[in-house]
Amino acid sequence: MSAPLMISVSGIRGIVGETLTPDVVARFVAAFAAELPPGPVVVGRDARISGPMVLRAAAAGLTAAGRDVIDVGLATTPTTQVAVEHLKAAGGVILTASHNPAPWNALKFLSPRGEFLDPATGQRVRARFESGALPWVAFDRLGSERSEPGALDWHLERVLSLDLVDRKRISARGLHAVVDGCRSVGGIAVPRLLRDLGVRVTELDCTPDGAFTRELEPLPENLGSLGRATATASADFGIAVDPDADRAAFVDHEGVPLGEEYTLALGVSVVLEHHRGPIVTNLSTSRIVDAVCSRFGVPLHRTPVGEAHVVGEMRARGAIAGGEGNGGMILPAAHFGRDGLVAAALVAQALAVSDTTLRDLADALPRYHMIKAKIAKPDTSWDAAADRLRRGFADHRVESADGLRFSRDDEWIHVRASNTEPIVRLIAESPSPARTAELIEEARHSLLAATPT
Repeated sequence: MSAPLMISVSGIRGIVGETLTPDVVARFVAAFAAELPPGPVVVGRDARISGPMVLRAAAAGLTAAGRDVIDVGLATTPTTQVAVEHLKAAGGVILTASHNPAPWNALKFLSPRGEFLDPATGQRVRARFESGALPWVAFDRLGSERSEPGALDWHLERVLSLDLVDRKRISARGLHAVVDGCRSVGGIAVPRLLRDLGVRVTELDCTPDGAFTRELEPLPENLGSLGRATATASADFGIAVDPDADRAAFVDHEGVPLGEEYTLALGVSVVLEHHRGPIVTNLSTSRIVDAVCSRFGVPLHRTPVGEAHVVGEMRARGAIAGGEGNGGMILPAAHFGRDGLVAAALVAQALAVSDTTLRDLADALPRYHMIKAKIAKPDTSWDAAADRLRRGFADHRVESADGLRFSRDDEWIHVRASNTEPIVRLIAESPSPARTAELIEEARHSLLAATPT
């Protein structure tokens, strides 16, 4: 059975040729166009093999709705976000399924601010798509298309001009990094950024052809090749990104993964050394960030999972930094979006000013043990499963803003339906590996034992 078309705050995702067809793409982007103010729409894509076809379908839908299309070509998600801002466009569409496997592709919609749509606007787009009330125009009002090659330059300028990033000091440190570009757009952007910072780069899978050689999430278990290449090259660190390069994870000089949760914690530490202010992250992010915020005496606020939720809260709180524990660093001084290039620059800065190793920087942070598990959506009522979960964790504090999150002292578990895959995610953390495993098994048992409807 095919996976359904996934429609959420993260956009729409589907399997190409099954749920994500040219017709669906064209109609959805037309529905999106109808919710935008006047102006052109920026389109960028990752290097998936299906990308050119999806681009043609998206461009057809937009021009048929009377919108001019500005194609920034192969571009990271944050690059496309910056391009929308720079061009003062009406909005943007990013063609990427992020960490989903190669058969998938997706549309991520951007507001005129270059940010993911807020939930209310996303619901209006979905309702228009499902109603079929689409804004097709006559032949003499069709939109045009043009290419724009300068988007990466604008993005790099944003990152390199950050007051947090001392290019001279980074260059003087003489760092060497291995970059795992995931055979996609990060293989273009991240090496160029690091070289502009004076970092020597060894490239691994940086040819943007979509011929993926590993599982796409930058999780520790997927970074074996990067670890071996980093150790062999005697590099200072390695960095891996996902196909659209909005997430980044690091390995140390011995090739050992830090874990993607450390990306945000290290980045926030660099920011707070220079500026003080609120930080925002989601409910599934490690308590390492809590410890960093506590050390600097600043508040940490949590939101439901999803970049749009985090960015909305960051704006509301006047946050100086934020992000998600999946390797997504958000720095408003650059732009309001997760950005693997920002993460790379901040880690290079941390190394330059500390005169120590990346492992030492990570080890200076509190150590927690996290497990990220997932199961297929059970064929049961969520209410029944939720009741069992609540009973099983009756002595924990419960939050229900996004699925169910149970916490007590230094342990927590978050159980929620994925926005991007037809699965339920179980994320738990505690000071003890054994206790974290127990939390996962308790939640798994409650979900699978719920009474079928």
